[in-house]
Amino acid sequence: MEASNLFYRDPALYDAVQEDNSAAATCQALIERHRPRAATLADFGCGTGRDLAILAKRFECVGVDLQPGLVEYAHRIRPALDIRIGDMRTVRLQRCLDAMTCLGNSLAYIHENDDISAVFATFAAHALPGALLVLCSPVSPIIRPEATSATVRTPTGSAQVTISYEWDLRTQINTMHRHWALPSGDDARDTVRRRVLFPRELEHYASSAGFEVLDMLNGPPSATLTGPVAYTVARYAP
Repeated sequence: MEASNLFYRDPALYDAVQEDNSAAATCQALIERHRPRAATLADFGCGTGRDLAILAKRFECVGVDLQPGLVEYAHRIRPALDIRIGDMRTVRLQRCLDAMTCLGNSLAYIHENDDISAVFATFAAHALPGALLVLCSPVSPIIRPEATSATVRTPTGSAQVTISYEWDLRTQINTMHRHWALPSGDDARDTVRRRVLFPRELEHYASSAGFEVLDMLNGPPSATLTGPVAYTVARYAP
């Protein structure tokens, strides 16, 4: 995974591109709505800790990520955060919490059914009774007949990125191919493969682990579910 995704090779680029991302604010609003007295939170797949730093202003937080380079960067840039290297299929923090999050498409990088079940078992292993789980993940594929281009702000200037998608219905893998024209004049290419879990699949994995799905939506201000990415809110009720 690390070699294929440019963001994992360049954490500063990841932070810059995600600067305007509202996931942490949306996540906090959903927790305040469904479990307003939550005090502790674990973020699985926390990356550079950008979202965790926002959530840590409200909750006592711990973050876990599989990528050593991202965790090392987070320790350097955000030393006050408790971020640990771990695989969310198997990690055990030896504590239970009021809320758990899995944002930034982190769940989508788990492709096999048994591994997805293992991730939900991890969520359950860290959940206090009534704990809230907030996921942000693809619920439908992105299918575009033509490549699209955009200008992206980076720490060293503007970059041009061209993006195309492939969809494999059999495996439910949505593959994104990116071609970057960087400010340095160099080109870079990366490929990101994400497993799409349709809404009823998410409900199945959640309920099998003891969670009751409370809501599934695109995120405020929209209260509807249209895809391709959605927030799933579930309560631990074994």
